[in-house]
Amino acid sequence: MGIIYQHIRLANFGRDDLEEIETNALVESVAAELCISQHIANPLRLKQLGEREVRIANDDRVLVPYVGGVRVEVFGRQTATSAIVIGDQVLLGAIPMEAMDLIIHPRNLTLMPNPDSPNVPASLAMGVRK
Repeated sequence: MGIIYQHIRLANFGRDDLEEIETNALVESVAAELCISQHIANPLRLKQLGEREVRIANDDRVLVPYVGGVRVEVFGRQTATSAIVIGDQVLLGAIPMEAMDLIIHPRNLTLMPNPDSPNVPASLAMGVRK
């Protein structure tokens, strides 16, 4: 599969007084989390929840900041999530994509809303039937 980029908007979920940031994100379904640079995290004033150990391309492991309260918006769909602060490229991973019910169209190499739920994101939940 090729490389996919998607225009996204990022904000601090709890701080409406701060400006949103619009950016292009690398879409990566193999990565689980949202990854943002320190240059994105600083103006959003995101709360650091702790640190995460991340394995980088050369197989080294590094500790990086783990922040919370990030609002992500794509195609008018939103989710609140956490993010790993590393590198200089925003990376949209599988967890926020799943939360917004987005899919990767393999032939067109685009990110898109799930055609099974085109108007409102859908989720799968286990529950008790009435």
